[in-house]
Amino acid sequence: MPAEVLATLVELSEEINSSLNLDEVLQKTATIVKRLIDYEIFGVMLLDEGTQRLYHRFTIGYGEQASKDWQIPVGQGITGTAAATGRAVRVADVREDPRYINIIDSVRSELVVPLVVKGQSIGVLDIQSTQVDYFTRDQQSVLTLMASRLAIAIENARLFERVRTQADTLLVLNEVGSEANSILQVEELLRRAAELVKRVIDYQILGILLYDPKTNHFRHRLDVKYGQSAQGKLRVTANEGIVGAAVSSGRPVRVADVTLDSRYIMVNPETRSELAIPMIHKGKVVGMLDLESPQTNYFTEDHVQTLMILAAHLAVSLENARLYEQVSRDEARMERELTAAQRLQNALLRPVPEVDFGLDITARILSAREVCGDLYDFLSYGTQQVGIALGDVSGKGTAAALYGAVATGILRSLSPHKLQPSQLLLQLNKLVCDRRVDGRYMTICFATWQKARRKLRVANAGQTQPLLWKDGRVEQLNLTGFPIGIFDDATYDEWSVKLSSGDILLFYSDGITEASNRDGKFFGGERLKLLLAANTQLSSAELADKILEEVQEYTQGGAITDDRTLVVMKVK
Repeated sequence: MPAEVLATLVELSEEINSSLNLDEVLQKTATIVKRLIDYEIFGVMLLDEGTQRLYHRFTIGYGEQASKDWQIPVGQGITGTAAATGRAVRVADVREDPRYINIIDSVRSELVVPLVVKGQSIGVLDIQSTQVDYFTRDQQSVLTLMASRLAIAIENARLFERVRTQADTLLVLNEVGSEANSILQVEELLRRAAELVKRVIDYQILGILLYDPKTNHFRHRLDVKYGQSAQGKLRVTANEGIVGAAVSSGRPVRVADVTLDSRYIMVNPETRSELAIPMIHKGKVVGMLDLESPQTNYFTEDHVQTLMILAAHLAVSLENARLYEQVSRDEARMERELTAAQRLQNALLRPVPEVDFGLDITARILSAREVCGDLYDFLSYGTQQVGIALGDVSGKGTAAALYGAVATGILRSLSPHKLQPSQLLLQLNKLVCDRRVDGRYMTICFATWQKARRKLRVANAGQTQPLLWKDGRVEQLNLTGFPIGIFDDATYDEWSVKLSSGDILLFYSDGITEASNRDGKFFGGERLKLLLAANTQLSSAELADKILEEVQEYTQGGAITDDRTLVVMKVK
C-alpha cells in the first residue's frame, strides 16, 4: 500500500477520533477521502433501526431535497445491498445495474462500502461519479479501510450525542413535571402543555384530545398547526384512526408513513407521519397527544420514550386540574368549600395497590378537621416494586391540605423515575423548596419494597420513626432527616433490610402517639409497641383498626385534635 495512502489513513484516524461531534467527523472524512479519490458526489447514509431504512446524514453534490427526503430500505438499491450484505459494491455503469435507484441522472459509476460495527451495518459510505468505470479495485480497498475507522467514530459520536440528548431531556422533563403540577386550570394547562411538548420535540402539528365521559368521545381541546393554536372541534371515538388505535391499546402508536396505514383518517392533507401518545391516569386513558409531520418517518423511538414520560406528568396534572376546576365550580360558600376540599383530598388519596406485591397492606386516616394535613400514598414501580409514603404537613386545616395536595402531585410526578427512598426525598425536597411557603414544611417517611428480593429500603424526612416487628420483637427504626421544604441542600440516609413472612412495618403519624386522655397524658410510643407486639397474628386491616380503637378508647372518646394516620405493611 503506498505510503501516501497509509499516511492519509493515519491522519483520518487522528482527525475523526479527535471529535465527538458527528457533523465534524463526517465533514473531515469527506475532505480526507477527496484527497485520495476525486469523487463528484459523496454521501454517508445511516440506518434507522426502527424502520430498517437508510437515510442521508451527510451529503456533497446531492440536491437539498433529494438528500433530505430520500430513504432506502435495507436490501434495496446499491446502497441497501451493501448495508444488507456487509460488503462493498462497485458498479462500473449504473445504467446496466437493475439495483440502481436513480436520484441524479448524470451518475454513471458508484462505489459503496458498508459501515460496520461489531458485525452489524450501521450505514454506508457512498461515492459516485459521472464517468463510466471511474472507481478502481484499489480505491475500493482504501475506502473499505477508511470505512472501518469511520464506523467506530460515528458510533462513538452517536453514543455521545444520545447520552447528551438524554441528559438534556431528563432535565427538561424534570422542569416540565414540576411546572405542570403547579397549574390547576385545564385550559391554561393545555396551552402550557403545547409549549412544554415543543421543548422536547420540534413538532409541526399537535392536537391535544381529552376524554368526554358524557359522549364517550375524545374531543380535540387544543390544536396547534405551524405555531398557530386554535380551539379544537373534532371528536374521535376509541376505535377511530391512529388515535383510536392508541386509545384501544393504551400504548403509543408511531406511523412512519400515514399513506400506507389503513387506520389513518385525513385531517391535515400535508401530514405524512404521525405519533399518538396516550395520557393515562389510574389505568384509564384520559387524553391523547397527537403529533403530525409533513415528513415521512419523522418521529423516532426516542421521541416515543420522551413523550411517554411527559404524558404521564400531564395526565396527573390534567386530572388534578380537572378535579380542582370541578371543586371550584361547586364552592360558593365557605362551608361548601370545606366540604368540597374534603372530597378532593379523599379523591387524591390513592387506594391500596391491587397488584400483588407479596404484601398485606392497609392504610387508615382520621382527620381532626374537615380537611387533613396528613397524607399517605403508594407509587407503583412496575409489578415487582412498590413505594409507600406517609407524611404530615405542618399546621392544620385548608392550608395544610393544599400544601399536602401539591406535595402529593410532585411525589407522583417523580414516580416514573422509580427513585429509591433517599433519592426520592432529595428530589421531592428540591421541588418543594422551589415553591417554598414561609412557615410551611412537611415531614415524610418513604419506603420501597422489592417483591422478588423481599427487600425493604426506608428513608425519613423528620417523620415519626416507623416500627418493625421482626424476629419476635418490635424495633423502632432510628431514621432521621430534615423535613421537606426547609433546606434546599438537605440529604437523606437510607436503611435496608430483608423481610420474612409475617414481618410487619408500621408507619404512623404523631396524631397516634400524641393522642391524650383527660389527664393530658399521651398514648405514647411504648404503648404502641406493646400493642403491635400483642397483635402480630392479625391481618393488616385488623391491626390498623385495633390500633385506632385503642387510641380512641384511651382518649375516652375525646375529640380528635391531631390527624391520625397509619399504614400497616405485613409480609405475606
